[in-house]
Amino acid sequence: MYCFFNFLYHLVLVIMVCFSIFVNHGFAGKMKIVEAPNTFGINNNLLAQGSRLQPKAIASPVSGPAHLARLAGRCFSLTESLYRYELCPFHNITQHEQSFRWNAYSGILGIWHEWEIANNSFTGMWMRDGDTCGTRNRQAKVIFTCSSQSKLAQVSEPSTCMYSVTFETPLVCHPHSLLVYPSLNEKLQKDWDDAEQARYEGLITEQGYNNLLRDVFEDGGFLKSQKVKQTVSKVQVETEVHDSLQKCNEDVRNQREEIARLKELLTLHNIPIGTKPDGTKGGETPTVTQHLRGDVGLFELSDQN
Repeated sequence: MYCFFNFLYHLVLVIMVCFSIFVNHGFAGKMKIVEAPNTFGINNNLLAQGSRLQPKAIASPVSGPAHLARLAGRCFSLTESLYRYELCPFHNITQHEQSFRWNAYSGILGIWHEWEIANNSFTGMWMRDGDTCGTRNRQAKVIFTCSSQSKLAQVSEPSTCMYSVTFETPLVCHPHSLLVYPSLNEKLQKDWDDAEQARYEGLITEQGYNNLLRDVFEDGGFLKSQKVKQTVSKVQVETEVHDSLQKCNEDVRNQREEIARLKELLTLHNIPIGTKPDGTKGGETPTVTQHLRGDVGLFELSDQN
């Protein structure tokens, strides 16, 4: 009897273990693990339209040193820890979280905006208008360093939503490779020379000199233009002047019509148009004896004596 109960006990135990394994595998087979799509770049044609990253702005035109233009259209990737970064110079920089979390982040850290310029050199490439981060947008500054090959070397986040990117390339190894002046056309170089001469002669202040330089850099396409608001204001002023001129012409026309009506009324009552209310003609001017200072009076007094 004891052997029978012992056998029954082990049989039930084996059945329970098998049932547990079956249940776990059954649910595991139905469990779905969602991984965020790897949307490298902004507009990957292999992805559905709804899964693509949506940029907030349009990238600025390619500008700066001519030899760096060959980087346009190329992308460089870097994987650090759980994140994969992709930098497309003169286009954008993106970040993709490499994990199996259902809400793994894939987003835009910045879109090519303008250069940073200091001491006649291009010191950084600004990527702005990235994904929303709290009350502001993400942005990244790309710093170029000399290396034997072009590659995305490092990405860090010194402050929240502000990224520092190091891009290595042999294109900047020459000591003059990032100078601003040689990248300008002849006219803008002359404008810069004139600004330098004016500052040397003391004709403009340091602030005025810096403003002139910014105009040169904006005209060269290196900096994003800040003249949009000024242009809009100028258009508004011109519109107001145009409206005032139309109003003035309208008033003149109305006055001429009123004068013509009054002339007709005077003619109807046989009243000469040039006659004033006191009976004098409008064209006659009474003679007025004019004495200069008091000299004439003194002469008249002497004559009387």
